[in-house]
Amino acid sequence: MLFNKKVRLFVVGRKKLFKQLNAKFSQNDDVIWFHCASLGEFEQGRPIMEKFKRQNPKFKILLTFFSPSGYEVKKDYAIADVVSYLPLDTKYNARKFIEIVNPKIAIFVKYEFWPNFLRELKRKNIKTILVSGIFRKEQSFFKNYGSWMKKALKTFDHFFVQNKNSKALLKQIGYTNATVSGDTRFDRVDDISKLDNTLEFAEQFVDNTTTLVAGSTWSKDEELLVNYINKKADSNQKFIIAPHNIHVNKIVKLKVSISKKTVLYSDINGKDLSSYQVLIIDTIGLLTKIYSYADIAYVGGGFGAGIHNILEPATFGVPIVIGPNYQKFNEAKEMVNLKACAVITNNSEFNNELNTLFVNSENRKNKGKIAKSYIIDNIGATGIIVDYLNKNIVKKE
Repeated sequence: MLFNKKVRLFVVGRKKLFKQLNAKFSQNDDVIWFHCASLGEFEQGRPIMEKFKRQNPKFKILLTFFSPSGYEVKKDYAIADVVSYLPLDTKYNARKFIEIVNPKIAIFVKYEFWPNFLRELKRKNIKTILVSGIFRKEQSFFKNYGSWMKKALKTFDHFFVQNKNSKALLKQIGYTNATVSGDTRFDRVDDISKLDNTLEFAEQFVDNTTTLVAGSTWSKDEELLVNYINKKADSNQKFIIAPHNIHVNKIVKLKVSISKKTVLYSDINGKDLSSYQVLIIDTIGLLTKIYSYADIAYVGGGFGAGIHNILEPATFGVPIVIGPNYQKFNEAKEMVNLKACAVITNNSEFNNELNTLFVNSENRKNKGKIAKSYIIDNIGATGIIVDYLNKNIVKKE
């Protein structure tokens, strides 16, 4: 706690948790509980929460996070009646938490399997489902040593999984209560594309040029981008960079490394943005809308732990470039196969791919159309899951 801010938030955020929950819930409330590990899972649960709340306003939505990075960003999320940390997974905490909240149903998003909470839900006969689930043969459920984790799956009344492979893996270990619904993030990004995504500063900056938007970039991504901008880019090409880490020292270092005329988002007031070639976004919350101004998108993370969300640019019909670490992301594998998304592993490949996309507008537009079609072809998971909730929870009230 003394040396790590995230650990401090993790501990302090749970100190008065039960007292706070007691003040917000009564045993007469109709509660639907959504649990997400962090922000990525929240984006998968979000379309379900919003559609369910529109159809069933009398229900209280409890949204819990395990990670501070999820809770701190979404603690004021308006659709949820209560946003909270999940207590640590002990028998006492699980029993007390569920006794206070008394949900009609518990919904876990994608990966979260907490044995004590799951056992308590089973003991109380509370219906429990997994949404946007994805299973891989490498997981402990499918290993000889994973029997204790297999037992945790008995709690779930139903699994809504992203793909046929996940359903087949569950069937191998005796679970047939699964539906291939797809990934709710497709519904989320499709909804986003229909909103008003106008950003006046972005319009002024782009100024009818061909623009690359680089989202959630890390150091290695930025090295590639800076090299291209400094050595290859011509005056008709513009670049918007939205780094993953917006610490002031990192931002200053990035700006100084670029030889072309560059401006920070925090410093745009009063400036003629059309005269700049590079715009660095040193704040959060704008990237999704900024993708609507992209002709090309580079999505960061592929040279580290894994790529960030490529569905956000895809929904605007934008061709995408990523680094090599994408194998854990089904949507990336499929879009690579469709040739809507290009994978680069080094500086030379990066330069060649960008040269092609900048120069060949027909190639660029065709790849963008494929990306958009991929989104449209995969929407619908939210409706399937909310229909299940209405039939199994609401109509029984």
